[in-house]
Amino acid sequence: MRLVTRLSQCNNFHDFRALARLRLPGPIFNYIDGGADDETTYRENTRAFERCDLLPSVLRGVKDIDMSVTVMGQKLAMPFYCSPTALQRLFHHEGERAVAAAAEKYGTMFGVSSLGTVSLEELRRKHTNPQVYQFYFHRDRGLNRAMMQRAKDAGVEVMMLTVDSITGGNRERDLRTGFSIPFKLTMGGMIQFAIKPMWGINYVTHEKFRLPQLEEHVDMSGGASSIGGYFSNMLDPSMNWDDVAEMVDQWGGQFCLKGVMTAADARRAAEIGCTGVVLSNHGGRQLDGSRTPFDQLKEVLDAAGDRLDVLMDSGVQRGTHVLKALSLGAKAVGLGRFYLYPLAAAGQAGVERALGLMRAEIERGMRLMGVTSISQLSPDNLRFR
Repeated sequence: MRLVTRLSQCNNFHDFRALARLRLPGPIFNYIDGGADDETTYRENTRAFERCDLLPSVLRGVKDIDMSVTVMGQKLAMPFYCSPTALQRLFHHEGERAVAAAAEKYGTMFGVSSLGTVSLEELRRKHTNPQVYQFYFHRDRGLNRAMMQRAKDAGVEVMMLTVDSITGGNRERDLRTGFSIPFKLTMGGMIQFAIKPMWGINYVTHEKFRLPQLEEHVDMSGGASSIGGYFSNMLDPSMNWDDVAEMVDQWGGQFCLKGVMTAADARRAAEIGCTGVVLSNHGGRQLDGSRTPFDQLKEVLDAAGDRLDVLMDSGVQRGTHVLKALSLGAKAVGLGRFYLYPLAAAGQAGVERALGLMRAEIERGMRLMGVTSISQLSPDNLRFR
């Protein structure tokens, strides 16, 4: 009952973050919450939206609101989606099952990571809403082909290749606590688990933690299979445009690059047959000091927005942030931490509440902006300081 009461009192991103912090051991909370190096980019991702003002119109007749969009051939009831994120069953035992079910309830797209903890086949069987499969480029080209074929056989609609993570970012919070898979906790990290015993009870009383997208190919039981080791030993830093072009051709469907940040790279993605790009700096978790996706959005849209769907993520905390990105021309906006905190706090019920609040904020914002459909938003609705 206390959880239900606390959940009902969560009305925004910050409330969910605070509740997740209460429930998670420090190392796991900091894995979600942290960024790279000094976390400058992590902070700037949200501040970028604050440097832009909305300019509303009045007396437009806004009784009926349609916030549906079409993204890479997928019809979404709302202009945001649940970005693929790793290790979700570490945060709550329901993990990706909770996120997929909540996304289906609200008619939007969800992503499954190759570092996900529920199989993409199970989620595709259970849910009818569009599903993205996010994966990394491995040194073993056969593994790359096998992962794509597996997604195709499962009926996944959109393939998403992450291109900004050929090596892991320097996430110093994780270094201080010893967070890795398997755990190699520092003394401080172990104390954090000891003072949050309910997490451990839930962890050991539910099904064994797995990485089903990788377990056929990678031994995740040894030290080299920690998350850092996976990025260091399995991924191929020599990946280039020719490699990606070959994969796009092999997939033969909706193919998106996540982590694109320049106009030139967006144009190149269109040239090799990609149908979408996600402007992203990985939520500030990779290259600290990099430009924010929102600040870079107009440049990329001007260069390639007529050739592929341009999406963005990183730093999105409010419905007004989504409206600003859509006004510039983004097709949709990806959410990450926005749903991970409520997942950690309350499982499916938490994710549903968070998505419902975001939907309500966007609907309210559209009415106050004087628009009844996403297509009516334009750069004319914005002023940059």
